[in-house]
Amino acid sequence: MDELRADASVFLFGALGYPALEILWRGYTHPTMALAGGLGAVLLAGINRRLARGSLFLRLLASGAAITLTELLFGVVFNLALGMEVWDYSDLPLSLLGQICLPYALLWCLLSLPFCLFFARAARRRRAPYTGQE
Repeated sequence: MDELRADASVFLFGALGYPALEILWRGYTHPTMALAGGLGAVLLAGINRRLARGSLFLRLLASGAAITLTELLFGVVFNLALGMEVWDYSDLPLSLLGQICLPYALLWCLLSLPFCLFFARAARRRRAPYTGQE
């Protein structure tokens, strides 16, 4: 139950944080981005749990890839299949179907850094023995 509660908190953080980040970056967002942000945050938490002992570089790459694939999934569904025109990266270098592109994929790797560091710190705190001094 505690893990479900933690995942719900992470989902909520992403559901609020991703649209906020998008508003800061481009001045607007779309309601579907809350769902994408929540899913992305849960994926980041899972990646960082599973790769906790891996290098930071590996965790950043995996996290950036997870966010990029989430964007691809949402783009294919909401932009291409449903025609909602939430975004179009066709004019950006190395885009795929106008839904993802290399510059943003690399940016997601970099933007994953605070999350990777947060999850690493949380994992260390869970593993630390209780001393009664906290």
